[in-house]
Amino acid sequence: MVGAVPAGSQRVEVPEALAGQRLDRVLAALCPGHSRTRLAALIRRGQVQVSGRPSTPDDRVDAGQRIEIRFDPPPEIGIRPEPMALPIAFEDEDLIVVDKPPGLVVHPGAGHAQGTLINGLLDRYPELARLPRAGLVHRLDKDTSGLLIVARSEPAHTALTRMLARREIQRTYVALIVGQPVSGQRIEAPIGRHPRNRLKKAVAMGGKPADTEFRILERFPGLSWIEVHLGTGRTHQIRVHLAHIGHGLVGDPLYPARTGLGPGIDPGVRDAVQSFPRQALHAIRLELTHPRTHARYSWSAPLPGDLEGLLVRLRGGRDAEGSGGGHHGP
Repeated sequence: MVGAVPAGSQRVEVPEALAGQRLDRVLAALCPGHSRTRLAALIRRGQVQVSGRPSTPDDRVDAGQRIEIRFDPPPEIGIRPEPMALPIAFEDEDLIVVDKPPGLVVHPGAGHAQGTLINGLLDRYPELARLPRAGLVHRLDKDTSGLLIVARSEPAHTALTRMLARREIQRTYVALIVGQPVSGQRIEAPIGRHPRNRLKKAVAMGGKPADTEFRILERFPGLSWIEVHLGTGRTHQIRVHLAHIGHGLVGDPLYPARTGLGPGIDPGVRDAVQSFPRQALHAIRLELTHPRTHARYSWSAPLPGDLEGLLVRLRGGRDAEGSGGGHHGP
């Protein structure tokens, strides 16, 4: 028996003939278009509920119990591969780490059917067409630069997605914000839809739990250079949280700072800050345990030229020591 549920989900009811069997075996019988391995992976990721509760693949089910399965989006078909120069920080048979430049849209969508990171990845790695979201494990906004993980196989995609949900992948960002917080802090505030602007997110009662932690690396007149760590990965999370506490990112038109730069700033520096063309946010470091070999890997991405140049200007022309990096593994 199948019920009407939102697209991407399916409800089934356990028949008498399958009562007492393992959940993964029951689903394989009731969902013949999906492999038992894939269904077991969905169960382990919490995408299957039995009578409204998460379960494990070897749980036994009773006749009449209702099971809801939330399937991953279909593989990326119909997206045209495009030759593209992509800065790859790391690749092996399981995963790819991309050093995304600012201005590059990650996934095709309204107004961006071509010229996205996914178009370029599908040209270089055709096997990604078989994976949900073409192997994307997480995303970066168009104007955010830095490191992004892509899986190359279904087992790797399942493992990396689960690791991200369990906060086992460490993602570190650097950002230039307006104002000078007294100290670093942890921001725990739910994020949901903006009540008036569909393009924006907002701190909202009833939103999804979200936490962001930052520490101050360097102070300038009216500005702070910070390091940011994500506990969760909500859309626009860093931008929303920093704007929420009154210290929006330099160059962010969607979540502008509530206060100006204040006095004491050189006019030339003020112009450079006010004309910065994007949010000053860079995903500088990634650290994770390899999903197959279990070796520990870390990568770092040098600052892009526009952000590096702005920091040099703020420092009065001094070289930006320690702001970049290479990448390395074990």
